Amino acid sequence: MKVENPHRKPFVARGSGVVRCEDCRLPQEVCICEWRFTVPAKCQFWLLTHRYELYKPTNTGRLIMDSIKHTRLFEWSRTEPCEQLLAALADECYAPCLVFPAGEDYRERMIEDPANDPRMPDARIPVFIILDGTWRQARRMFRHSRYLQHLPVIEPRTDRLSRYQLRRSTIDHHLCTAEVAVALLEQVGDQAAADHLEGYFERFNSRYIATRRRWARRELE
Repeated sequence: MKVENPHRKPFVARGSGVVRCEDCRLPQEVCICEWRFTVPAKCQFWLLTHRYELYKPTNTGRLIMDSIKHTRLFEWSRTEPCEQLLAALADECYAPCLVFPAGEDYRERMIEDPANDPRMPDARIPVFIILDGTWRQARRMFRHSRYLQHLPVIEPRTDRLSRYQLRRSTIDHHLCTAEVAVALLEQVGDQAAADHLEGYFERFNSRYIATRRRWARRELE
């Protein structure tokens, strides 16, 4: 996983002692690299990731990087964004927007229909910037990053409830990062890329859960 502005001191996440595949980061016994390949999409994803998420094995942002071509990952900073991110935001070949739930105090920034919004013209590559962290972290990232305040905002439109079982939100409609990307791909009419990412996510989710149950049984023996 390439981070474009890596944190100086790695965060040691829970489960760091498990022997993992170097590529998919699952325990070696349930490696999913057989299904790990990228496909083209009608949009790009830029993950603005909280430093506490970078090394968590349960993070699903890496699934987008492993599935969708041209996905980029930047480590979030409130006051010192990396030069690569600022350069990408200023590049006129992209039409970036933040992914976040709608709110009254920034209604004028909301994109309702990306296909017909003048802020996302056909001549530019649509980019969805996903704030990759817990819901509490994402809210802070959204509210306190001045360099993002000029960007339009889009809310994923989906009726699905989260199927992510590794870290449960108290609110069912809070999707994990990979599920958000699936919803956005469906929203822009890219069902093939959405299906590929969703299939990879489902394998990740189910196999990780299976290993947790196996470890739990071993502890009881």
